[in-house]
Amino acid sequence: VQLQASGGGLVQAGGSLRLSCVVSGSPLRYYAMAWFRQAPGKEREFCATIAWDGTRIQYGEAVKGRFNISRDNAKNTVFLQMNSLKPDDTATYYCAARGVVAADGNDYWGQGTQVTVSS
Repeated sequence: VQLQASGGGLVQAGGSLRLSCVVSGSPLRYYAMAWFRQAPGKEREFCATIAWDGTRIQYGEAVKGRFNISRDNAKNTVFLQMNSLKPDDTATYYCAARGVVAADGNDYWGQGTQVTVSS
């Protein structure tokens, strides 16, 4: 199973970005998905998670109300829509998968995509 994150870049404060994470090697519906981020010198921080069927969603306190996680199982893709971005949102963003089926109960991580928010 491989996760490929993309969509990062440089954006001004108040702007928006949409991150994508394409999962290959196994059907996306086998996995609960999440986004994390890590800024230089800081610990990895939870951003959002979505159940395999999209029925349960949770957000970290720092992004609640500004970020929106979604998924398209038919396209094997998970999204993170980031609005009202702040300089504190600058980080490398990682998508992660957790198997929720008997065939796969493992955790997987993508390579990360850099988001830089200028003030």
